Amino acid sequence: MRAFPSPSANVILEAFLNQFRSISGIEIAVIIEILNYEACRQLSQMFLAVIFFHSSEYVLAVAVHGRSKEYWWISNFGLLMVIIGEIIRKMAIITAGQSFTHLIKVHHEESHKLITHGVYRFMRHPSYCGFFVWSVGTQVMLCNPLSTIVFALVVWRFFAKRIPYEEYFLRRFFGSEYEIYAQYVPSGVPFVK
Repeated sequence: MRAFPSPSANVILEAFLNQFRSISGIEIAVIIEILNYEACRQLSQMFLAVIFFHSSEYVLAVAVHGRSKEYWWISNFGLLMVIIGEIIRKMAIITAGQSFTHLIKVHHEESHKLITHGVYRFMRHPSYCGFFVWSVGTQVMLCNPLSTIVFALVVWRFFAKRIPYEEYFLRRFFGSEYEIYAQYVPSGVPFVK
């Protein structure tokens, strides 16, 4: 059996294996080795990709624009956008609680409630608004006008298609209650009704 990096992980694994020795004739140790190796490999690949792609973007921005103090206020404004966008998105997730999901629900569940309080009083899709502000803010922070425009267009187009699709189901789930809510509260994404 392959040794794990920490002794405590080996102890936990051994205790687990002693309780559940086999599943349909396949040793659990073999399954855990495969899953553990695959999980570690995929996780390390993800971290390396994030480090490479994000750090290369910042290095390129510094190489092209330099460390000019001339545009510090634009970069700081972008940072402010990132912070505000993140706060709006987190407030939306916390306020919605169990009703929040990353997937559009196509079937109404009992736990699914129409949330109209908190940040949802001001916009119907605060999570989308927060992500839009955050994503554009990352590019403003880098003082990259071309990427700012491209990010804004791509993210806006995504939400311009997603919001009507999601609202079709919200209208089916909540009927006139959602119609009245949508009539008085904006979507939160510019130019999306």
